[in-house]
Amino acid sequence: MNRKTTVITGGSSGLGLVTARHLIAAGHDIILVGRDAARTRAAANSLHALAPAGSNLAAPKTYVADLEQWSQVLNLAAKLAADAIRVDVLINNAGAAFPKYQQTPDGAERTYAINHHAPFLLVHTLLASGVFATDARIINLSTFVEKRGQLDVHDPDVAGTSWKRRFYNQINVYATSKLVSLLAARELARRLPDGMHIYSANPGMVKDTAFSTHAGGLMRLTNPLFRPFALTPDEGVQTPVWLATTAVAPQPNGGFFSKSKADTPSRLARNDDLARIVYDKTAALLGIEATRK
Repeated sequence: MNRKTTVITGGSSGLGLVTARHLIAAGHDIILVGRDAARTRAAANSLHALAPAGSNLAAPKTYVADLEQWSQVLNLAAKLAADAIRVDVLINNAGAAFPKYQQTPDGAERTYAINHHAPFLLVHTLLASGVFATDARIINLSTFVEKRGQLDVHDPDVAGTSWKRRFYNQINVYATSKLVSLLAARELARRLPDGMHIYSANPGMVKDTAFSTHAGGLMRLTNPLFRPFALTPDEGVQTPVWLATTAVAPQPNGGFFSKSKADTPSRLARNDDLARIVYDKTAALLGIEATRK
């Protein structure tokens, strides 16, 4: 049986690194993507010793990219293609929740840029370059908080720039960025080549991660209140690890998963018409050709 190669964004720390530990123990070759070269390389070095005895797993490879910038996402995809990487599993783990409104050089709201634009752009660029295995699985880290997402169903803001004109609530912005990502994944599932799958994985409320401690703003202030009820990182990664490793691809394709089983997201997240609009508007915003089956 061929070994699986898994690419994990945001893999130098937090849930990304914990996910990598579980997957390397399961026999996957791991590729970590991080913003800082030294930290990402150190994370990769820490993983190599965890490979099962006799597995001959390759030393984890690393790539550096600031996924907040569309140009760096495109550059990452180009490097993976140039290095002839065959991607069996892509885990879009990198995420952020900024405490105030800021725009990227591309003119997008920063939270949306990392949580929605980066995975959408990376997936489509890799699809176009033929990097994915024919039975590849794409796993986007999602959240139960998407239920707080706020979208105009007729004209959804996929750039996040409308938050400049209204009250910027950190949790609601984060929730909405994850909601549009979930909707886009739902529509992409209909368009993927036969054999490929995309999932949105909810890790639950997890403590002691870089995300929870570095978010700042209201999320950082409220984090200690929920800590006694939160999951450990090892518990939090169980759903994406299960989606990546279970022998038979879980159903439904494009679905939302919690606790290693299909779950029901918000009413908005199940709106197929809205999913199509979000998908098409995102493709137009990013200047990429929409995938058509």
